[in-house]
Amino acid sequence: MSIDEIIENFALLEEWDDRYRYLIELGRTLEPLSDEKRTDRNKVQGCASQVWLATDVKPNGSGGPVLRFIGDSDAHIVRGLIAVLFALYSGKNARDILSTDAIALFEKLGLRDHLTPQRSNGFRSMVNRIQRDAEAALATA
Repeated sequence: MSIDEIIENFALLEEWDDRYRYLIELGRTLEPLSDEKRTDRNKVQGCASQVWLATDVKPNGSGGPVLRFIGDSDAHIVRGLIAVLFALYSGKNARDILSTDAIALFEKLGLRDHLTPQRSNGFRSMVNRIQRDAEAALATA
């Protein structure tokens, strides 16, 4: 699902209970994360829940490296947040990832006002991790 579809669907849902349910549904669309990917190296620090993000980097000529992500969490709502981040970032080149403001999207969707500070901090930690991976991919390109 594209990030534009997610934004559109959020706009259609007026009640926060419906938006929470939608986030949980998005989390269910994540591809399963194998046990081999559930390593300390892939664990995101700064999240209250357990979160793993694995990054696959493909060199892409003049457009720079393209990053794809897979991930999982032990919390349903966090799985939904991961799905939103993947819709925004996965399959994009590193420069686009670095120039895309996920925190602005987080605010636009109204998530900041309806998630606990711990979840908001965890979201930021996931964004920081994705951006660090993009920076590392550019540095080695």
